[in-house]
Amino acid sequence: MNSISSPIACKVNNVFIHVSNLEKSAEWYSDLLGVPFNKHNIESPVYNIPITSETGLTLDDHTFDPEFKLRASDHVLFNFYVKDIDEAYEFVKNKGITIVREIERIGEFAYFNFKDLDGNVLMICNC
Repeated sequence: MNSISSPIACKVNNVFIHVSNLEKSAEWYSDLLGVPFNKHNIESPVYNIPITSETGLTLDDHTFDPEFKLRASDHVLFNFYVKDIDEAYEFVKNKGITIVREIERIGEFAYFNFKDLDGNVLMICNC
């Protein structure tokens, strides 16, 4: 593939999730991902989930933007990677999280969709 010159790097740097309650969402995402949570580290308007990869995850409650109206995304915003889709499905289901699409299997690829606290649809997949 030939590349063209661009000042924009060919990588996703950070994903923003718009939330209604920063503290509750930070705790929810931290629990989902198994990362430490300390409510004393929450400082509006944003909280960066401690991610262990290149792409970051920031929760944003728009404290300084009174005109902002939160509208949950009913389509998948992004996905989290897992090695074992069935284990991840049971983990999410046992937390009482709303699953909006059961596990779909396409050859070796498998995924399912679920909602966060604000109703944003997210995906978990094994590829």
